[in-house]
Amino acid sequence: MRRREFFTLIGGATVAWPLAARAQQPSMPVIGYPGVTNAEDEAARLGAFRQGLGEAGFTEGKNVLIEYRWAEGHYDRYADLVADLINRHVTIIAALGNSTAAVVAKAATKSIPIVFAVGDDPINLGIVVSLNQPGGNATGIHFLTAEVVTKRLGLLRELLPKATKLAVLLNPGDVARAEYTRRELDSAAAGLGFQLEFFNATTVQDINDAFAKFGRDRPDALFVGPDPFFNRRRTQLTILAARYDIPASYSTSEYVMAGGLMSYGPNVNDSFREAGAYAGRILRGAKPSDLPVIRSTAFELAINVQTAKAFGIAVPAALLAQTSQVIE
Repeated sequence: MRRREFFTLIGGATVAWPLAARAQQPSMPVIGYPGVTNAEDEAARLGAFRQGLGEAGFTEGKNVLIEYRWAEGHYDRYADLVADLINRHVTIIAALGNSTAAVVAKAATKSIPIVFAVGDDPINLGIVVSLNQPGGNATGIHFLTAEVVTKRLGLLRELLPKATKLAVLLNPGDVARAEYTRRELDSAAAGLGFQLEFFNATTVQDINDAFAKFGRDRPDALFVGPDPFFNRRRTQLTILAARYDIPASYSTSEYVMAGGLMSYGPNVNDSFREAGAYAGRILRGAKPSDLPVIRSTAFELAINVQTAKAFGIAVPAALLAQTSQVIE
């Protein structure tokens, strides 16, 4: 070999080796996040999820990436969103805040780990085989929004002791949650002296139409079912409740912060934080099948006393004593 050719070959090798070495280094893990609505609406919950990741030693953009896909409140988009994330070869799928996302993800992959945060029973949904030993590739958080329906109704009775005619707003797009909520309300209403009338809403216009009917029928109060779409439309709901002078009960304190009268339910942001911590543990090598499903045990009663005054409602002292958040 000629001297010039030898040094040319050596020079090429010294350039090529670092490139090859870099190509063999492990890439940054990617979390696929099929979100319920959009980044703006879910800012607080995303912040909580990132906080949980941070507790496990992961920071977005530093040692983990998050690929977002937004359903914009349309549950029928989840199949395409999840399929796109799977084609992206994500490391984990974080199906948070909606049972449909978790069910679709579970049906779509048996190999990619799934972390969920759902308000419905994950066993009944078929996501896990048991809470203590989930089995398979999914685990997460069960925040009990559906199971507190009866408690919410009882608290509404304490606030409005003379109310009898109760309108109920449900989203039939989430079939399992809507049916469960309806069964629980039917079971509890008679004993509390409520007469129920159910209304469905899956669009912004459906909500407007329902309130127009409330304005004609004049129910004594409104019970808004637990649902991510309704949470997204919480400002619309609370404004319409004030406009039509209908006291309303909601499932999370986010409604009360937006001007709603009262809410009772789990701290969903904390559930998202716990889901982030679980995602971090899986990134560090834990298997979903070894991580028990966490059931939320802390619940919040929130009351907006300014809204109560606007409705002419005197909040009983006994009810205020139970309140976790009082919005002045």
